[in-house]
Amino acid sequence: MNLATLLEQHGDGTVLAIGGVLIGLTFGFLAQRSRFCLRAAVLEFWGRSFGEKLSVWLFAFSSAVIAVQVLQLAGGLDVGNARQLSARGSISGALMGGLIFGVGMVLTRGCASRLLVLSANGNLRALLSGLIFAVAAQASLGGMLSPVRVGISEWWTIDGGASRDLLAIVGVGHWGGLVAGLVWFAAALFFSWRNPERKVLQWLGGIGVGLTVAAGWWFSYQVSIASFEPIQIQSLTFSGPSAEWLMRVLAEPSRKIGFEFGLLPGVFAGSFLGAWYGKDLQIEGFKDGYSMTRYIAGAILMGFGAMLAGGCAVGAGMTGGSIFALTAWLTLVGMWAGAGFIQQFVDKRAP
Repeated sequence: MNLATLLEQHGDGTVLAIGGVLIGLTFGFLAQRSRFCLRAAVLEFWGRSFGEKLSVWLFAFSSAVIAVQVLQLAGGLDVGNARQLSARGSISGALMGGLIFGVGMVLTRGCASRLLVLSANGNLRALLSGLIFAVAAQASLGGMLSPVRVGISEWWTIDGGASRDLLAIVGVGHWGGLVAGLVWFAAALFFSWRNPERKVLQWLGGIGVGLTVAAGWWFSYQVSIASFEPIQIQSLTFSGPSAEWLMRVLAEPSRKIGFEFGLLPGVFAGSFLGAWYGKDLQIEGFKDGYSMTRYIAGAILMGFGAMLAGGCAVGAGMTGGSIFALTAWLTLVGMWAGAGFIQQFVDKRAP
C-alpha cells in the first residue's frame, strides 16, 4: 500500500500523526540511551573538556546536516517551503530568544527535549519544568507575554526566501552544506577518539538522533507531494507541540491532528522504553526550595525564549540548522552564548 492510498483512506492528519509517533519513538529511545543533551555539550565546550557529551551532540547535529543535504542533492527533499526559510523571520528574535533560552536551559539543567526525555524516566523536576515550559510557551504565543515577544521580534526582521537561506547567502549550495556537515562529523570523531572510554554505542545513538531529524523532513515532504491538500513540511521541534498539547488538555480539542500531535507522545514512550531497557527508571524530586525556584525560572525563560526565537534547541538548533536557515543558526549561537554566560554565575561545576 503506497502513501497516496494511506492518505486517501485515513486522511492527512492521521498519517502525519502516526509518522510523528514513530519518528518520536525512535528519537526518544536514542536520545535517552545516548544521553543526548545540548546543555551538557555546551558546558563541556565552555569548560574546555571536549568530552563525550559534546561528541554526542556533534554526531547528532552533523548527521542531521549530512542526511538533509544528501536528500536534497538526490532530489528526495525540497525544503524551499519550510517555515524556517519561506516565512518572514526576525534576526532580533533569533538572537535574543537564543540567549534567553540558553540561560533557561542551564537553570533547568536541560533543554525542552531533554526535559521530556527525563520526565519519562521518572524525573519529577523535569516533569514540572516541562509543564511550566509549555505554559510559558503558550503565554508567549498568544497570551500575556505575546506583546513582549512581538515587540522584540519587530526590532530587526528579514524577508523569507534567499535572505534566510545561509547556503544561498554564502553561495556554496548544498554541496557546501554537505562539506560543512562532514567537517563537524570529523570533529565529533576526533573528540570521541580522545576519550579513553570511547562509548561507541553513544556515538551511534547520537547519529540516530540526527537521522530522525532528517526522517521528519523527508516524511513530511513525501506527504506534502502525495496529498491533495497543502501540507506544511516540518521536522522535530518541541516548543510549538508543547503549547499545542497544553491547550488540547485545557480546552476542547478543536485543532486538526498532524505530525506534531504524535511527536510528543512518541518521544515520551521512546524514552520510557529506553529507560526501562537500561534500568534507568527512577523517581527523582527537588532537593530544596532554591532548586525548585531555579527550575521554575529556567522553564519560564526557555518557554519565552523558544517562542521568541522560533524554536527550541532541537527545533531551531538542529531542525532549522540542518537546512541552514539563517535565523536558526543565529538562535543556536545565542543558545551557546547564553548558556556559557549564565554558567559562570550559577554553576561552575562540570555537567
